[in-house]
Amino acid sequence: MTPYKFNVQETTDALIDWIRDWFGKNGDNETKALLGISGGKDSTVVAGLLVKALGKERVIGVLMPNGIQPDIEDSLAVVRHLGIKHYVININNAFNGITSEIGNALGTQETTPQYKTNTPARIRMTTLYGVAAQIGNCRIANTCNRSEDVQGYSTHYGDSAGDFSPLSKLTTEEVVSIGDYIGLPLNLTHKVPSDGMCGKSDEDNLGWTYAEINRIIRRNEKGEHYEAIVNKYKWMKFKLEIVRIPAFMPGLPDYFAETFGI
Repeated sequence: MTPYKFNVQETTDALIDWIRDWFGKNGDNETKALLGISGGKDSTVVAGLLVKALGKERVIGVLMPNGIQPDIEDSLAVVRHLGIKHYVININNAFNGITSEIGNALGTQETTPQYKTNTPARIRMTTLYGVAAQIGNCRIANTCNRSEDVQGYSTHYGDSAGDFSPLSKLTTEEVVSIGDYIGLPLNLTHKVPSDGMCGKSDEDNLGWTYAEINRIIRRNEKGEHYEAIVNKYKWMKFKLEIVRIPAFMPGLPDYFAETFGI
């Protein structure tokens, strides 16, 4: 592997240029970027980059609580800080409706943890495309990062979908660095990653840290959970093989891409 060195200024500048170029090829001067705002670092950093690249008038945030969202003030803080137009669309009625209909069809109203976690994410992506269809001339931003993707830690056809992906080849640490570099609030860029649904952090659910995952991605360092992390990648990489969204390529070493081709 090539030596790893992350230059936040060069990467951020190249990423902003990539966004502008992608919109130039896949839209016009009025095409808007639409994204879900969760209040976490990824959607916050993507929103900040889009504002830098396109201007705040062309960026729209959609907040999509499922009933009561305890940290919705973080989501509101993002759109207020950036000064972007936003909508709040509660997906709870849609979630309850489809849950009831599925329960009636299957003969049980009990739901699995997988259902409770993944179904809201898929409803949110449907909501984003619904808003885009109503507004017109919009492109949907994917907000996944590389550290999550190599562990399959996204919902298939939920938050893994979108039209373009600024962060999907960048690690969590690099995303945080970019957010800090472009002046986003530290309490948002350094927020503990969580899906906001199961009450646990991402790292609690995974059983290892993003730092250990990142050391494998960029340096192929064999830590305590090396085999488990690589095996989980092999088990979940079908998601990446099926959904291939146009993504910014930072030109950094990537063990998984270099070894497995994706």
